[in-house]
This record gives sequence, structure tokens and C-alpha cells, in this order.
Amino acid sequence: MWTLALRGGARVAVVAAQWYDAFGVVTRGRVQLELRDGEPGPVLGRDAGFWLRGTGVRALRNPGRRTARVRIVTPRARTVTCRPARPERQSLTEERNEQHE
Repeated sequence: MWTLALRGGARVAVVAAQWYDAFGVVTRGRVQLELRDGEPGPVLGRDAGFWLRGTGVRALRNPGRRTARVRIVTPRARTVTCRPARPERQSLTEERNEQHE
């Protein structure tokens, strides 16, 4: 399990090899699914869950201004690395909360 943080307006491509069998849950903010043909898909809010396999989603986008977070669960044991273009700065409170999760 890992967490994807999307800054306001940020977009991350869904690479099939990395997202195979991934299930996401929006834990903060809103996330818009971008469809394979480039059309905007649904906007998902907090606690919304979604599968990516076979959905035609090519990217996840944050339509808001504040950072959105998505918790990603992959049933298969493997390492996936997703680094934003610019590292996100966290407050000390957020860092402590993540350490206790």
C-alpha cells in the first residue's frame, strides 16, 4: 500500500505495468479520472474507491487547488515508485500522522 499526493492541478499518468490490479481510495480532496481518449472522466471525492484495471483511465488529475491524496492498494506484492515532479512539503503534523498510520 502506498499514498499518491497530487498537488492542486497536478496530473499523473497511469502506467499499466505499475497500476495493474491497483485499487485507489481518495483520502483527501478530489481526483478526476482522465480517460484514454483524453476526455475528462468523473470527479471522485473523499472516500470514493476505484479500480484502474480495464477502465480506460490514462491519468489521475487533481482539479482543485489543495493537495489531494489517494491511497493505493495493490494485491500483488511488488514495489512501485511514484515521485512527483517537485517534492511536496509536508507539515510536521502531517508527517507525524503518517508515521502513526
